[in-house]
Amino acid sequence: MTMDWNRLICDKRLGLEHYHDNKGGVRSDFERDYDRLVFSSPFRRLQNKTQVFPLPDSIFVHNRLTHSLEVSSVGKSLAREVVMRLLPRYAHEPWAEKLRDVGEIVAAACLAHDLGNPPFGHSGEKTIGAFFSEGQGLSLKPHLTSAQWSDLIHFEGNANSLRTLVHQFKGRRPGGFAMTYSTLAAIVKYPYSSKHAGKKGKFGFFTSEKEIFERIANELGLLQLDDERYARHPLVYLVEAADDICYQVMDIEDGHKLKIISTEETLNLLLSFFDSDQQAHMQRVMQRVDDPNEKVGYMRSCIVGLLVQECAQTFVAYEPAIMQGTFSGTLIDHISPLAAEGYRRCSELAFSKLYRASYVVDVDLAGNRIINLLLEKLIGAVMHPERNYSQLLLNKFPEQYDVYAPTLFEKIQAVLDHISAMTDVYALNLYRQLDGISLPSV
Repeated sequence: MTMDWNRLICDKRLGLEHYHDNKGGVRSDFERDYDRLVFSSPFRRLQNKTQVFPLPDSIFVHNRLTHSLEVSSVGKSLAREVVMRLLPRYAHEPWAEKLRDVGEIVAAACLAHDLGNPPFGHSGEKTIGAFFSEGQGLSLKPHLTSAQWSDLIHFEGNANSLRTLVHQFKGRRPGGFAMTYSTLAAIVKYPYSSKHAGKKGKFGFFTSEKEIFERIANELGLLQLDDERYARHPLVYLVEAADDICYQVMDIEDGHKLKIISTEETLNLLLSFFDSDQQAHMQRVMQRVDDPNEKVGYMRSCIVGLLVQECAQTFVAYEPAIMQGTFSGTLIDHISPLAAEGYRRCSELAFSKLYRASYVVDVDLAGNRIINLLLEKLIGAVMHPERNYSQLLLNKFPEQYDVYAPTLFEKIQAVLDHISAMTDVYALNLYRQLDGISLPSV
């Protein structure tokens, strides 16, 4: 069994399956996906969501918005490199020209990959899961099914991104963003339910979106591995690689700007991706400028270019295994030894010096307390709407979240939808109001 590019590249739109209008014009349906995301509120809110570092006043570091834009840029370049290598392989196929849409699909999927992440970075995801597994939310377990409970204790930003894109929120149209099937499938890194989340707690869709994902998977011909697990859409590997490249390399650049890592250590680390001849050339280029940030920026661009080439070559070399659902690991796991060693060193330094930096931990601690209080108060309100305090608090919910849904799980999801959509600043301000620390200005 193998997957088929002719089925995998599909411009059918969720919620508009029975309405297909060949609009013509200069934009493809996949470019319309991209534009639809750029103009959306959830995408704009990423500008005030933490990536790794808190946002200082004097130095601009990456937030979720700039990260997503960079991932999309890298992903599009990577996809084009792959297509250039695949076209000769499939030149005899009548559908070969469909491969030219791959760049637009990957660019849109990269733009959407973090859309469901809650405030305060990855610690926000962990805090939501821990609220149910070890916090006050533990008391809700007897009132939920095992599948629903598994969704809550393993709360995952990737699964929430899919929900953000496909769920019909109150008053909205069916199909959510009405994205193409291929773009939606390309963001699902873990194409299975929370039942298979494992120790890492990763999964791709909540119980509430299971039927939608299965419909997309069956339409695109994703291989079904067992009752609840599918093979990834091949383009997921390109989205994941673009994210991996940007995450590691840009974090190092931010660490240098924040003076957590010295210029000498940063440059030595980045030069380690290359052989001695390439290093000598890069050293000569850097002698032309005095600004340390310019030197680091130059090295960053060199590494991004290198890793794009490495990952493109890896994808094409392993494409048969990817199409058969037997490929193991990520594209980064299979790049050449020298580049892999440079990437490993970046990962180790980021973990030891950046992600454990004192003010990063301080934001994680504050975010933990903020999200816990919001969950406690908002879940209490949707469970007991008859109470006076609850009625006041329910007025704070945007209208699209169904706080009066018929089941407890749907009510909890309405709370999680609201909190996940919050920016860091909004969550902080609401926390202060609910805890009586501040009052709105009059």
